[in-house]
Amino acid sequence: MDIENLQTPLYVMEEEKLKKNLQLLDFVQKRSGAKILLALKGFAFSGAMDMVAKYLHGCCASGLHEAKYAAEKVGREVHTYAPAFKEDEIDEIISLSHHLVFNSFAQWQKYKEKALGKVSCGLRINPEVSASPTDMYNPCAAYSRLGITKEAFHEAFLEGIEGLHFHALCEQGADELESVLAGFEAKFGKYISRMQWINFGGGHHITKEGYDVEKLISLIRDFKERYGVEVYLEPGEAVGWQTGVLVATVLDIVYNGMDIAILDTSAEAHMPDTILMPYRAEVRGAGKAGEKAHTYRLAGNTCLAGDIMGDYSFDKPLQVGDKIIFEDQIHYTIVKNTTFNGIKLPDLAIMKKDGTIEVVREFGYDAYERRN
Repeated sequence: MDIENLQTPLYVMEEEKLKKNLQLLDFVQKRSGAKILLALKGFAFSGAMDMVAKYLHGCCASGLHEAKYAAEKVGREVHTYAPAFKEDEIDEIISLSHHLVFNSFAQWQKYKEKALGKVSCGLRINPEVSASPTDMYNPCAAYSRLGITKEAFHEAFLEGIEGLHFHALCEQGADELESVLAGFEAKFGKYISRMQWINFGGGHHITKEGYDVEKLISLIRDFKERYGVEVYLEPGEAVGWQTGVLVATVLDIVYNGMDIAILDTSAEAHMPDTILMPYRAEVRGAGKAGEKAHTYRLAGNTCLAGDIMGDYSFDKPLQVGDKIIFEDQIHYTIVKNTTFNGIKLPDLAIMKKDGTIEVVREFGYDAYERRN
C-alpha cells in the first residue's frame, strides 16, 4: 500500500480480506444450514455492503437507523432488536424488518397488534450464562437489562412468538458457545420446539485464527436436528476482523520526560475501544516501548489528556509528516466514531485487489456541524 500520498486520517479496508472473511462465514452457512447476518453495530462500511449481500443472508439492526441502512445498502433480510422501541418509530421498523425481537413481555404486549401478520416476532432471553471477559460486554451480568430471565419468563404470553434470541458471547469461540447453549437449553428448552427459529446472537469470533469452525458447524447441525428450527447467527466483528487499517500522520513531536508524537487522529474519537475495553492497538513496524531504538508515546490531536494510543518503539526516529498505520481498525471503530473536539472524522477508502485505493466517503465540517 502506497501510503505517502494518502490524505489522513483515513480508514482503508482491503477488499480481498473482507472477501476472505465472508467466504469463511458462507462456508459455515453451507455446512451447518444456519443463516448468518451481519451485525451492523460492529461493522458498517460504505462501498462494502454489496459484497456482504453476496455472501450473507442480511443484517441485524439495533433500531430504526440501522434497519434503514440494512434495507438500503444490503437489501436482504433485516432482523431488528432494541432494548426498547419508540412509538413514533415502531411502524417504520416493522415495515423494514423480517424479524422483530422484543426485549420484554411488556414491549411485546404493547406492540403485538401492530406487528402480528407483518413480521416474524421473537423474544430476547437471558440465559444467565456467559464467559465474557468483562461486565462492560457481558449481556448476562448481574442486573443486566438485556433479555428475559427464566424467573421473568411467562409462558402465557407466548402466543404469536415465533422465535427466541440470545446473545452472551464477546469475541469468543465454539467452546464458550457450547456452554451458553447448555444453559439456554436447561432454562428454556421446553419452548424451543414451539419456535420456528432460534437466533444464537453475536460475539462468535469465527474468522479469528484458531477458531474451531468444525465444532461450531457440529453444534449448529446438532441443535437443528434435535429441535427442527432455523438457526441464525449475527456476528459483527467476525465480518470486519483484520480487514483494514487506520492511517494517521505525525503532526508534531514534543518532549516531556519522553518523546510524544501528536497524530492527526484520536484514540477517543476514532479508536474508542482502545480506551473503553481497553486494548493495545498494533502499529505496523513498531514494537513495545524500549524494544526498538526509538520510543514514542503516540497521542491524539484533541484536548483530552488521556487521548493516548500508547507507547511504541521504532527502528528510526519519527519525523513530522511520517505515516502511522494502526492495524485492524475497521470493526467497532467507524460505527463508534465521534466528532469530539471538532476533530475530523477519518475518510473511508477501499483497497482493491490490484492495490489501488478508492476513497468512498469523505467527511468535513458538515459532519461536525450537523450534530451540534
